[in-house]
Amino acid sequence: MNSASVNRPVGDGRTRSPGPSPPPSRSPLDKPIQYLRGVGPRRARLLEGLGVRTVGDLIEYFPFRFEHQTRPQAIDTLILDEPATIVGMVESVRCQGQFQSSRIKAVVSDGTGSVYVTWFNMPYLRERLERGQVLRLYGSVSSYRDQGQMINPRLEWLDAEADPATWDYERLTPVYRATAGLTSLQIARLAEAALAEALPAVQGTLPKALLDRRKLPGRRAAVEGMHRPRDEQQWQAARERLAFEELLLMQLAVALQRRWAAAHARSVALPSSVEIDRRIRRRFPFKLTAAQDRVIKQITADLARERSMNRLLQGDVGSGKTVVALYAALVAVVCRTQCAILAPTEVLAAQHFAGIERYLVGSRVNRCLLTGQTPKARRDRLLADIAGGSMHLVVGTQALLESKVRFHSLGLLVVDEQHKFGVAQRAALRASRRRGPQPQQVVIPHYLVMTATPIPRTLSMTVFGDLDVSIIDELPPGRRPVETRIVRPAEEGRAWAEARRRVAAGQQVYVVYPLVEESDALNLRAATVEVQRVDHELLPGARVGLLHGRMKKEEKQQVMAAFTAGRLDVLVSTTVIEVGVDVPNATVMIVQHAERYGLSALHQLRGRVGRGRESSICLLMTDSRGETANKRLQILCQSNDGFRIAEEDLRLRGPGELLGTRQHGWPEFRVANPVEDVDLLMQARDEAARIVREDPGLRRPEHVPLLAELRRWFRDKVAFLDVG
Repeated sequence: MNSASVNRPVGDGRTRSPGPSPPPSRSPLDKPIQYLRGVGPRRARLLEGLGVRTVGDLIEYFPFRFEHQTRPQAIDTLILDEPATIVGMVESVRCQGQFQSSRIKAVVSDGTGSVYVTWFNMPYLRERLERGQVLRLYGSVSSYRDQGQMINPRLEWLDAEADPATWDYERLTPVYRATAGLTSLQIARLAEAALAEALPAVQGTLPKALLDRRKLPGRRAAVEGMHRPRDEQQWQAARERLAFEELLLMQLAVALQRRWAAAHARSVALPSSVEIDRRIRRRFPFKLTAAQDRVIKQITADLARERSMNRLLQGDVGSGKTVVALYAALVAVVCRTQCAILAPTEVLAAQHFAGIERYLVGSRVNRCLLTGQTPKARRDRLLADIAGGSMHLVVGTQALLESKVRFHSLGLLVVDEQHKFGVAQRAALRASRRRGPQPQQVVIPHYLVMTATPIPRTLSMTVFGDLDVSIIDELPPGRRPVETRIVRPAEEGRAWAEARRRVAAGQQVYVVYPLVEESDALNLRAATVEVQRVDHELLPGARVGLLHGRMKKEEKQQVMAAFTAGRLDVLVSTTVIEVGVDVPNATVMIVQHAERYGLSALHQLRGRVGRGRESSICLLMTDSRGETANKRLQILCQSNDGFRIAEEDLRLRGPGELLGTRQHGWPEFRVANPVEDVDLLMQARDEAARIVREDPGLRRPEHVPLLAELRRWFRDKVAFLDVG
């Protein structure tokens, strides 16, 4: 760009009462957003929905892209379907409709021609647009009655008395993620007000020597560059600077956690032997895969040391993670300690326990299932056995986190799908600790995390950065890849015919509807109707069951048990069939409105079939013609590789969405992208290791701001010095 100007959105002309005065604050960044000029209580509620509660939050609510507004061109040179900037005078204005259903029409001309301009749902323009005003408009050009037209263009009022030469410029205009009741343009105006008031209060965090060495701008300049870049190069430099800081803070937290654990945490050594290995393997009626053997070797090496194991066990659906976890649990029991296996739901806990029971028939290992549904009398007996040490292996849900549960000697904690637990719960999981022989030393259980959600390497360095990683990348013999197809409305007849054929052959079918928060009730009614249609029209004669979120827990368990036992042929569900549910006879997964799921969620659903000897199929039903949605679904049809799918999901949806929850414990990145910024991530990891090595307590003056920012950034989300 030869010359550029920053978009300074002007006010919308409305007057507001001053309202209550803001509470006193030490920094304008901490001022509640309600008291920023132009906000008020209503907009404050809308902004809170975007995670913006203070002026500082708004300053860090960055645009997700920029529009390059070119220099103005004459109206008679406009090209259809191309974006353009024009400057012209309002010849006429006409208003139709009321409030949010309003439509404002204007004719704008510049001497070479005129265009129709229409704004929908922008009622405030009714009071602002007048004949004779000079406007700068930017938008896509279409045609109406053989004349040029712009719909909802960006607009700016210019001084009709000014020299027209001052109107001739180009600019980058920020585009913010909006919400109902608050447009990107309105957020841009508020962001400008926030910058004008509080930008001088933005303080640097990174040491000056680091900034100089990496040739990075200061934080204040970077924040301004994210909202008001002169050109794309300045925006890119600002973005890289802030992304590096986020990744550095993350890696510092990981490095400090690891250092604390190495210095203060100890676990009881749980050594294995050839004889122990032989006795454990004898329990499994099959030969373990080479991948399982490799992972078991890594885990037993960790358990044999006093240094606490912190290991993430990744394995695609059906790869045999539970067998590996049971092997580790039996090592702990043989070494006269206890093991707890914790699952996020009662269905999964019961599934794990049933599998363990199959392998431990006739064993002297005492084991139990403890959930919220355990009757009080039995629960009291189990708690006494756990506290006394006679209960060796406990499988449970969040009930294990209650303060009443006391282990005699917990040697190993296995957590399935850890990211489904909040971080406060994660801390409670490892609270079974006692003082070690050395001052400031604690004894904690070894820690094994299992996940069927393939975590991309870049994300495992962040969300699970404090864990070593083991991967089971091989399916057991006999497991076949699941064929996956996209089914359009015209092809649904053939899809249901395939399901009928499978049911006639004695196989079972899942039919899943997405659970959409905004229209939960609507989806429930649709599923209730659908179960009748499946029963009477699509799969006549089949035994069809219904599972939805409004059923009582006992009813859901009964339906799931009936399907597992083969007393139902078809399960229609409004809830995602849970990870870990194992019905080998189920060979068909039909997903309605598949475009509404993330890739990893679809991959998990697909993993509910293909668990037996028969070939299985996953049918993704969609009426979406959107290019992005279809590209995503094609990835599933082309690949059964969970890691490739997870990388694509991370790229499209971000880490919080990939993990199925935004409570995995780490703050959401505002700028950094672990996939796109992998080089920055590696650099941040090296820099964090150097800082912690040279200044473990971050006590040097140049590191004090880093420590303060770590505390502010993590707040109550992660006690990064003491939660593994």
